[in-house]
Amino acid sequence: MSEKIAVVGLGYVGLPLAVVLSEKFEVVGFDKSKERVLQLKDGIDSTREVESDSLKNTSILFTADPSEMADCTCYIVAVPTPIDKSKKPDLSIMKSASQTVAEVLKADDLVIYESTVYPGVTEEVCGPILAEVSGLDLYREIKLGYSPERINPGDKERTIEKIVKVVSGQDAEILDRVDAVYSPVITAGTHRAPTIKVAEAAKVIENTQRDLNIALMNELAVIFEKLNINTHAVLAAAGTKWNFLPFTPGLVGGHCIGVDPYYLTSKAEEVGYNPKVILAGRRINDEMGKFVAQKTIKMMLKNKIDLTSAKVGIYGITFKENVPDIRNSKVHTIISELKEYGVVVEVYDPLANAKEVSEEYSIELTKKENMLGCDALILAVPHQQIFEEDNDIFGKGHPVVVDVKSVLDESPSSTYWSL
Repeated sequence: MSEKIAVVGLGYVGLPLAVVLSEKFEVVGFDKSKERVLQLKDGIDSTREVESDSLKNTSILFTADPSEMADCTCYIVAVPTPIDKSKKPDLSIMKSASQTVAEVLKADDLVIYESTVYPGVTEEVCGPILAEVSGLDLYREIKLGYSPERINPGDKERTIEKIVKVVSGQDAEILDRVDAVYSPVITAGTHRAPTIKVAEAAKVIENTQRDLNIALMNELAVIFEKLNINTHAVLAAAGTKWNFLPFTPGLVGGHCIGVDPYYLTSKAEEVGYNPKVILAGRRINDEMGKFVAQKTIKMMLKNKIDLTSAKVGIYGITFKENVPDIRNSKVHTIISELKEYGVVVEVYDPLANAKEVSEEYSIELTKKENMLGCDALILAVPHQQIFEEDNDIFGKGHPVVVDVKSVLDESPSSTYWSL
């Protein structure tokens, strides 16, 4: 059958997916934010994942009105799955999206979820909502599938169509139908998982594995700091072995790696297992902002800088370089720790939305010129635009420079340190 597809949620995942699918299918792009929909209609993508020309030339019907999805036959739900303050899964957005979809469902419609979840959410949480609200029978009238997103924000090389897509369905027939949605546009091909739960588990362990590998690098960085050994020199040497994995230390934030492991550990605890390794890695990664801040303070004291009148400039507040997404950024943990010592902190980020930063972290972004004269500079998020604006932002006049991701070619200061 020829599907008419509705993509529900037009963020970092949903929008690129909708654009790619629109090359082969009739697509409706739904987002509950009217402001977001108006921007997309004007060719503006605040996530910077899709170029303006692509938006202006697309055939997608962008809407915030659920009724405009009513004649679709396939619904792909791509909404955020955050954690709450207790670091427990927050499925409220996913449940709300399921209810919205259910209100326009018809018999034989296909609903595919892409959001990262623990095994069982699609069939045990979302499916029943679809059935209850729509009045249709789950599996007999409502067809269910899951295909985890694999978007890498800011990556212009590994775009959605170039990444293998895992697909799954409630049975063999629906698996074929799910595969038929993605295979025409995913040039890298699809991988058919035997069950929906297998596909859900595969996605959540992808990010858990990466989280743990970075946690190991972060712990090594702390150890090597105490041994007065350069971490990246060690990794370069070890990396000459064919099977040494190329991970590096750093701040672990964002809406995926710093969040998804809690979905798995929460489910593990629910079934009576107390996870140890995964949570240990999470604790290590969550402490790295504090470690960076304390190292900065020690370097300032070594340079006899008076902390009571000192000013530290931080470049970057987003969770990752070259993207404007501030969700779960760990830079604010550096800032909080620095303020504990009484220093003034200036934060500059040319990509972040100042209003969002203020609302989320109570941090006011500063102008670039206010970074001049700082007693210490921390390059927390190395946006390319920062260097394009000023090639000498870390000149010789700064006594302390902290390069979190070790991107500077040469030590720009007599007191330079990288994680």
